[in-house]
Parts: sequence; structure tokens; C-alpha cells
Amino acid sequence: MDTPALSRRHFGIVSLAALLQSQLIAADKAAPGKVRHSACKWCYKDIPLEDFCVAAKQIGLESVELLDPKDFATVKKHGLHCAMVSFPTIEGPGGVKIGPIPKGWNRVEHHDLLVQAYEPLLKESAAAGFKQVICFSGNRDGMSDEQGLENCAKGLQRLLPLCEQLGVTLVMELLNSKVNHPDYMCDHSAWGVALCKKLGSPHFKLLYDIYHMQIMEGDVIATIRRDHEYFAHYHTGGVPGRAEIDETQELNYPAIIQAIQETGYTGYLGQEFIPKRPDKLASLKQGVQICTVA
Repeated sequence: MDTPALSRRHFGIVSLAALLQSQLIAADKAAPGKVRHSACKWCYKDIPLEDFCVAAKQIGLESVELLDPKDFATVKKHGLHCAMVSFPTIEGPGGVKIGPIPKGWNRVEHHDLLVQAYEPLLKESAAAGFKQVICFSGNRDGMSDEQGLENCAKGLQRLLPLCEQLGVTLVMELLNSKVNHPDYMCDHSAWGVALCKKLGSPHFKLLYDIYHMQIMEGDVIATIRRDHEYFAHYHTGGVPGRAEIDETQELNYPAIIQAIQETGYTGYLGQEFIPKRPDKLASLKQGVQICTVA
């Protein structure tokens, strides 16, 4: 029979071993990842997609994103991925376009049309091997954030079974409402995270746009560390002005990318700045180099 002292010693050893094991598991989960590089084609509208894909490969990109199904064959021909598929647009009453940023999921009257537009897009994306499709909350137009949250969840829930079946994730972008998208509802990470929690599905997450969230709330690195499990994708952009992400703007991108990698993220980082210099591809190459963190 063990003496009380031996029992306490045995218990202490077991407890220490369990603690060390839990720390090792936690450390393994937090092992640094490495982002893969992507770029948003809309920032280079004057360059044909075919030419842009050739340049993208030379620069070291693995993805060109925010593309439509008509573009899928071109990027695949060049061995590139589409890390984020663009949104669909469908005509609503009075010819209003439903699906773009101002007219999204926070209006119940849009839900039927949005489901009609998204279902074929989700299927085409999955068939091409592209697993993330962007979506938007829509503008407030006098609606409370609480009601918008309820409405978004109600509508998006209709697509989640199909997303699960296809292995595709719907990703709502966080955008600023101060400069670029006045009145947009999903303009703070806390609101987006609340929507993720309400839906409770791995097939709905957020696109954390670093440029937009720096404008709206700052505290970028702390937010990434706290809420990264809800972020499926990241975008860049220089603040202020949304231009190159070099020393001409205020964000420390190497530190931000380091923080993203420390969460274990191994997804894509989409360059979404609008180059101001004449050689736009040189600016893109510089952006990739800045965000290549060991």
C-alpha cells in the first residue's frame, strides 16, 4: 500500500506529465504556418487575365482571385488556384442588382434571389476545385445591426447544407464604412465573429481585410491572434490610400504576416492594394516580397 507521501508524489508526477502533454499539444497547434501568395485581379484591370497569369507565376503567386466561372479555365491552364471566387449578381425588382456589396444577405427580401444565384456558383466553384466563395452583408439602410445579424444568419443557413456537401466555404468580407463602402453592415470584426458563432458552421467564415479593418478598428495583430479561427482568408492594402504596402503607409506588414503565420494559418494571402506606380507588376512583386516572412 502507498503511503500518503508517495501517493501525493505519484499524483504530482502524473499531473506534471499531463500538464507537459497539454502544453506540447497547444504548441503543436500553434506551430507557425506559411501563407501562400495570391492577388486580386480587379486591381489590374488593364492587364488581360492570360498575361496576368504568366506574370503571376513569375512573381511567385499561387493564386489569382475574385474571378468568375468564365475565368476558371484560364487560371487552371497556368497551374494557378483561385483562392476566393467572386460574388454572383442577379437582377431584383426594378432592375436592382442583388449580390454586390450594398445588396446582400441582411435583407430577407433578397434571400430567394441570392440562393438562386449562389447555388450554381457554389457548384461550379467546387467542380473547378475552388473552395471559397465571397459574400456580403449588404448596407444597413436604417436597419439595426442586431436585425441584420438575424437576417444574415437566416438566409445563409439555407446554403450551408450545400456548402457542406460540396466542401465549399462561404466567406463574408469585413469592409470599412468610413472611406470606401459607406453604410456597409459587416464593418467590424466583432459583428462578423458574432455571425460566425450564430451560424456555428465551419462552412461560413470571414475574410479579414487588413486595410479595411485598420481603418475601422485598428488593433490588427491582437484581433488576428484572438479571432483567427473565424478568418478563412486575408487581404492586404496600404493605409491610407489603399496603395502599395511599403514604407509609404502606416502598417507593418511583415509583423502582421508573422502574427498570421503564428496562428498556424497556411491559406492564401490576397494582395488587394491598387498600385499607384506605373509598373504595377513591380509593385505586386514588391508586395509579395514584403509579405514573404520566414
